[in-house]
Amino acid sequence: MDNACFLRFCRLLAGRFTNQEQAAADPVNFAHIHVAFHPLEGSTFGPLWYYSEQAYDHDLWSPYRQGVHRLVRQDGLVRVENYGLKDPVAAAGATRDPGIRATLQPEQLKARPGCAMEFRADGGGGFIGCVEPGNRCMIPRHGQLTYLVSEVHMDEEHWISRDRGFDPQTHEQRWGSEHGHLRFCRREHYDQVIGNHWLQ
Repeated sequence: MDNACFLRFCRLLAGRFTNQEQAAADPVNFAHIHVAFHPLEGSTFGPLWYYSEQAYDHDLWSPYRQGVHRLVRQDGLVRVENYGLKDPVAAAGATRDPGIRATLQPEQLKARPGCAMEFRADGGGGFIGCVEPGNRCMIPRHGQLTYLVSEVHMDEEHWISRDRGFDPQTHEQRWGSEHGHLRFCRREHYDQVIGNHWLQ
């Protein structure tokens, strides 16, 4: 992946998206959700690191999913490594509050083995991503371990995603969207700090 394509990915990832239109059109099947990725440059992490969270619109300061991510450029793709947080409650709201972001430290991270996302350019200015091969990203649900299958399509205006969990033995789906992909539209850009120094 060349420099221009990589920087485009870095900038597109930095933002806030919501599925407000989808939720309004079909509130029975889709809750109103916010997805945000904020660069951590200026903190102890520096370039290529992001903090992310997903939250329901009615409870933005209590995200149901949080993570820290490091981007690694490889031949033809961008690998987005995923880390959990030892104290996620303390980090809640960090995509909105720079003071909270500043408290994040590398020693607070927990590795999520097998859970990296791999993104490739889609040929139209966007990117398509999925969980790394191997079915090793294990997610507990309802007392049972399942492996995650996650799909994302991201461009300048949209974040379209679907997460599903499968039984490791039978490979039958155990959880996930029964009504299709979540369709988010970009509401904010957080790419102001991203520049050529991210290529170093």
